[in-house]
Amino acid sequence: MKIFAICQSGLGTSFMVQMNIESALQNAGVDMENFTVEHTDSGSINADMADYFFAEKTLVPALTSLPEEKIIALNSIIDAEEITENVLKILDANGIAHN
Repeated sequence: MKIFAICQSGLGTSFMVQMNIESALQNAGVDMENFTVEHTDSGSINADMADYFFAEKTLVPALTSLPEEKIIALNSIIDAEEITENVLKILDANGIAHN
């Protein structure tokens, strides 16, 4: 499964979200070899790049090239608990066992 963290410039914010996604996956006890997590800017994305895209909710209206069901809108990009909750929902929706 491939997950992208997106921010406007594709630098610090999206990298921080990427690290929190990776941490949530590791804490869930999944095989990390089955996951790729990257970050990028909002202008460089297309729907075929990943299975899911995490972005701050105010950025979501600009993500018109992505299907709504692939977007995980975050209320707070610094809330690791919110990111973890969303990662666990993705794992559950895809039938991936976790802790």
